[in-house]
Amino acid sequence: MDVILLERVAKLGQMGDVVSVKAGYARNYLLLQGKALSASKENIAAFEVQKAQLEARNLETKKEAEALAEKLDGQQFVVIRSASDGGNLYGSVTPRDAADVAAAEGFTVARKQVVIPDPIKELGLHAVHITLHPEVDVVITLNVARSPEEAEIQASGKSIQELAAEEEAQAEFEISELFDDIGAAASDDDDDAPARPQADSDDDND
Repeated sequence: MDVILLERVAKLGQMGDVVSVKAGYARNYLLLQGKALSASKENIAAFEVQKAQLEARNLETKKEAEALAEKLDGQQFVVIRSASDGGNLYGSVTPRDAADVAAAEGFTVARKQVVIPDPIKELGLHAVHITLHPEVDVVITLNVARSPEEAEIQASGKSIQELAAEEEAQAEFEISELFDDIGAAASDDDDDAPARPQADSDDDND
């Protein structure tokens, strides 16, 4: 199916390009989202009439997106979730979650602008792309943790899994030290114990 693009679409073309796409993709995404029109003679003619207006509107929204991008790009947002000791989430972090935490910090981001190809199902730091405009893309980081304290640890560069492994190793070391101390104390007790008197061999002969 041939469509005329009303804005830049990644890996497809620029505004005004006539491109061939699958009919389902055209109907369910491009046409539905207002990103394209079917490339009929009437629509192409209408686009040419409105081209200057569409380009002006695109330039305005691009400038707005670039202004937001300067503030948003590289930001880190904390998402608190329940998870197992191994770091697996009970559920997943979705584009809506990302949009909500950004909005809570004063950034206007729509759920459909958030790109999360694979659901986030583990604790840790996760890079997420935000498409603010067809020509403006930024990357934020979602710090997914079980508590604000864990989020601070992760932000410093350590993973919860690494921390748990360190704590387990420390616990094993302390237990080993405890047994060593007990063994040393028992040895000292043996050394300090009074020697048992030996039987008098002369008395035994009597």
